[in-house]
Amino acid sequence: MPEKASITSSELGTLWLTYQEKTMILRMLEYFIAKADDEKAKGIMTDLHEDLEIYVGKIVQIFEQEGAAIPVGYTAQDVNKDVPKLYDNGFDIMLVRLLKEISMGLHSLNLTMTFREDINMLFEDLTALTQKYFRICSQYLLEKGLLVRTPYVSMPKSVEFIKNNSYLGGIALNPFSQKRTLNTVEVAHLHKAIESNLSGLQMILGFGQCANDTEVKKFFNEGAEIAKSIIKEISEVMIQTNLSIPQTPGGNATNSTVAPFSDKLMMYCTSLFCSFSMGSNSLGTAFSLRNDLPAKNTIFMKDIFEYAHKGAKIMIKNGWMEEPPQMEDRKQKMN
Repeated sequence: MPEKASITSSELGTLWLTYQEKTMILRMLEYFIAKADDEKAKGIMTDLHEDLEIYVGKIVQIFEQEGAAIPVGYTAQDVNKDVPKLYDNGFDIMLVRLLKEISMGLHSLNLTMTFREDINMLFEDLTALTQKYFRICSQYLLEKGLLVRTPYVSMPKSVEFIKNNSYLGGIALNPFSQKRTLNTVEVAHLHKAIESNLSGLQMILGFGQCANDTEVKKFFNEGAEIAKSIIKEISEVMIQTNLSIPQTPGGNATNSTVAPFSDKLMMYCTSLFCSFSMGSNSLGTAFSLRNDLPAKNTIFMKDIFEYAHKGAKIMIKNGWMEEPPQMEDRKQKMN
């Protein structure tokens, strides 16, 4: 028996996806490190860059050992560190935190689709690393007053059970139906959705004002309108329960119109955020018991899916979408 079994299709796919994401993050970190004004933020990003380079190297090593082609991913050609700042006021760490949030979900999912011990350990280590930097970024933003906590609530003094179907009230087709107060699980998902969309909105506004391709610029502007619409819809739900709306007091796009990243990288980053948003909305749907909330999330997911599909077509048209490793076409070989 060989010391190591050959990697499976799912292991090849998860490693390929991880390589794409990590090389993108490395390029973005290189720009933000070069433009950082705050030494603590610069230190966080520098440490993360050094750690991620190690794991990208490990993935390359596995590909080489297996005789697999090394993906292109994102290279020095996709970043320009010598342009003016595109974002200000803590956006760098806000973006890193959101990317780590995405990575946590991806690594946990990838871990369930891998079998070889060394690849299991790689994703276990990446999960721990991601959790570490998510915590560091969260603490940094809290210290700077750039991260808004969810609303506080009175602690329950007794355990209650749902007594009838009116708890599910808030029928989407009847806007005048009686709606109960949101529960804490629902508030958690609604707050997270607003927080993520606020950061995504600032990111995509910056992308839109510096993109080189006219079609890409229009695509980013459309994405900004979708994010605004989602923020508005969810805010109205929270206002009905007399809850404060999270408003991130930082992370502004500057007036620069010079792109620090290639259109290819910015399009991929937006695609990654769309995938994350659809996953988050799915979870929000699954854990919301008030009927109107899943209905809203379903509409959000439809809009995001159609937007992501439009982005994929733009990437394919421009030759920016790298093809994942394919399964053999056995039928073709038999002809």
